[in-house]
Amino acid sequence: MLPAIKIDEHFLNDSIDWEFPIPIAYGPGRLNDIAEFCKKSEISKPLIITDKGSKELPFISRLAGLLESASIQNNLFYGISPNPRDDEINAGCNAYRRGNHDGIIAIGGGSALDGAKAIGMTVNSGVNLWDFEYRKPDPILNSLDCFPNFITIPTTAGTGAETESTAMITDTVQGMKFCLAHLGMRPSLAILDPELTVGLPANLTAWTGVDALTHALEAYLVPGLNPLCDGAALEGLKLISKWLKVAFDEPKNISARGGMLIGSCLAGVAFTKGLGLVHSISHMIGAEYNTQHGLTNAIILPAVMKFNLPYVGDKVRSISHAMDLKEASSDMIVQEIEQILDYVNIPRSLTEIGIPLECKKRIAKKAMLDSATATNPRLAQIEDVEELTEISILAARG
Repeated sequence: MLPAIKIDEHFLNDSIDWEFPIPIAYGPGRLNDIAEFCKKSEISKPLIITDKGSKELPFISRLAGLLESASIQNNLFYGISPNPRDDEINAGCNAYRRGNHDGIIAIGGGSALDGAKAIGMTVNSGVNLWDFEYRKPDPILNSLDCFPNFITIPTTAGTGAETESTAMITDTVQGMKFCLAHLGMRPSLAILDPELTVGLPANLTAWTGVDALTHALEAYLVPGLNPLCDGAALEGLKLISKWLKVAFDEPKNISARGGMLIGSCLAGVAFTKGLGLVHSISHMIGAEYNTQHGLTNAIILPAVMKFNLPYVGDKVRSISHAMDLKEASSDMIVQEIEQILDYVNIPRSLTEIGIPLECKKRIAKKAMLDSATATNPRLAQIEDVEELTEISILAARG
């Protein structure tokens, strides 16, 4: 039997600042310091960017009220879909320019944060959106100061997008998602306030929580030497494994919400190393069918883990230890994942969320072009990806 893991819970209710990999302000109630954070980030007239589903939620009016009480002018742009689109990025740029803004505050889930990054990349740079596709050379910029200062405030424990500069955006012409990136859009500050996730509905707690679990697992399995990312992945996996079911059962438990928020952040740090086939397939399904990203990942996860885990060697032991399993084996890891998915009411197939079997060849072909396929730990042919897509559509787990 593997030794039990002890996790100190006392710090989860404290206010703590970290400087790696970017400045991070953690703690319940840290949103109250937003005026001070704007000053430190040299933002005097921010554009608040969120997604369409969040525009009426209490944290939006609370954020605007805190800024206004400090005489900080602001406007709200909420035209971001669950899978951000290129046309929405153009609309956000227009809103930024009309308001004569000098910075961005992105608040919400991963779509809001990704949309905000893409807006920031293009609004002042004069560069075409798709020139920031991560596999292309960095575009030539007229000024290194063209990127707005940028604060991220995740309101779900799942995205992991709050510390890095990448954004997944849907190309509406091709019906595909692409990864955009530029180091100039690394946030100047991330605020991790567990109180903002307390009101998250149970289904979104589940979907975003399993998204974070997927990030930690896939990032750790990426081949190559990157001990910083691997350490973040395993610590994130440890926290998520401990706190996800607690947060699902006890939504007002601040320790659980804090543990999940930190775990999600660590998993996001880890996936700068890369991801795998769960994301490759999920990205393309999301681009075509506008499905919720975390939910799509969750349904696909067991099939891809069964495909990958027999080929990752000693990493099985490290994952088993982080998840506090009784033994180290691929089968035990998959069983634990499936138990978690059942516990938090994840559907067992993509069919249940409206994905038809007829799309499998098309999705597989697009997934082979996704950035995450290149970092999957097991080399996959298009036939493998088509089979994994079919398994996930029909029944990803028994």
